[in-house]
Amino acid sequence: MTKHILFSIIFVLFLGCQSKKNSRKEKKYESKTLLVNKIAPHVYQHISYLNAGSFGLVPCNGLVIINKNEAIIFDTPTGIDASNELISWVENGLHCKIKAIIPTHFHADCLAGLDAFHKKNIPSYANDSTISLAKAFNKTVPMNGFSNSLELKVGNQMVIAEFHGEGHTKDNIVGYFPYDEVLFGGCLVKEKGAGKGNLEDANIVDWAHTVSKIKEKYKNLKVVVPGHGKSGGSELLDYTIDLFTFN
Repeated sequence: MTKHILFSIIFVLFLGCQSKKNSRKEKKYESKTLLVNKIAPHVYQHISYLNAGSFGLVPCNGLVIINKNEAIIFDTPTGIDASNELISWVENGLHCKIKAIIPTHFHADCLAGLDAFHKKNIPSYANDSTISLAKAFNKTVPMNGFSNSLELKVGNQMVIAEFHGEGHTKDNIVGYFPYDEVLFGGCLVKEKGAGKGNLEDANIVDWAHTVSKIKEKYKNLKVVVPGHGKSGGSELLDYTIDLFTFN
């Protein structure tokens, strides 16, 4: 093999690597009210902001899972405007049909933008307890309920929503996308270094046990996304368990 041919092969490989590297950075969205980052081949993390009184302006996470021009979203952004932004970006930027919105519990950082999805005829799914609590607190009520687990298809892959026990609230669920091994822990899971946060509706006795069950079930996670703060790996589950383990 001549040096010229060898150089050509190396150059082509370099361009291929650069193309793959750049493709991981594309289709990111940012405005004053909404930020979207790609965190896995088929998964985006959306971040919006909630005025949480004494806690200040809090960034709140959700998930967008895409496959074969379809999308499923966990948690709405924190208001109607940001929710409309996200819907528009998914539909027009990613060219995906949104099949479902799934709030992970009844607080505003999960379902405050639900009306925006309903007006677009996007079906919503939630834990039966979330539906009951939304009704009790006069919030927008998700359309469809489930008791312990829900499986929905996005493209030809499965998305799972599951209740494992009480913690941040009595209705909190998690979302799991096996294809990319991504877990959306929602407010049940804390970022590294976080405090205990809002405990107004919490079950601090069961919290660590609930997260321990999740850790036991999902052993090969590549990405774990908490309800607030930076994503990571299974160490976020360990941190949350330690935070709520009382000696």
